[in-house]
Amino acid sequence: MYNRLTQKDIEDMEKEIEHRRLVLRPKLLEEVKTARAHGDLSENFEYTAAKREKNRNESRIRFLEKMIRTSKVVRDTSAEDEVGVGKTVTIYIPEDDEEETYTIVSTMRQDSLHGFISMESPLGKALMGKRKGDRARVQVNSGYSYEVQVRDVRITDASDKAVIRSF
Repeated sequence: MYNRLTQKDIEDMEKEIEHRRLVLRPKLLEEVKTARAHGDLSENFEYTAAKREKNRNESRIRFLEKMIRTSKVVRDTSAEDEVGVGKTVTIYIPEDDEEETYTIVSTMRQDSLHGFISMESPLGKALMGKRKGDRARVQVNSGYSYEVQVRDVRITDASDKAVIRSF
């Protein structure tokens, strides 16, 4: 199994690894040494806490390295006016009479509470390749699905905060 990541996801993870190795690791090692110098390690809470933080940092580095090693880079091959990775889409849900706006991202960056949905989620899969005005059926599970209509597709900038072009 591989992780489907964008090139930006990989670059962000590599930056985090570098920061954790060059900045956090030396700092955490120093904290462990300082706490160890306080004496009896069996009752030394600072030592236990410092060791735990150091281990969390090392674990995060290993996790990120594995994510990168097992990843497959996905590129947005959709047309400018089609829903694709990195695009922001506004949909209308007739069942609820509501409009919602989402940015389609890789699984690594998904955060539905802040409007970032995975291209592999039921809604993300249903929307991929659709254009303004198209309808899509979102299959949530074997017993429930709903329909949405694409109202707008926009290309977002690199920070995913501002829209640079709308169709």
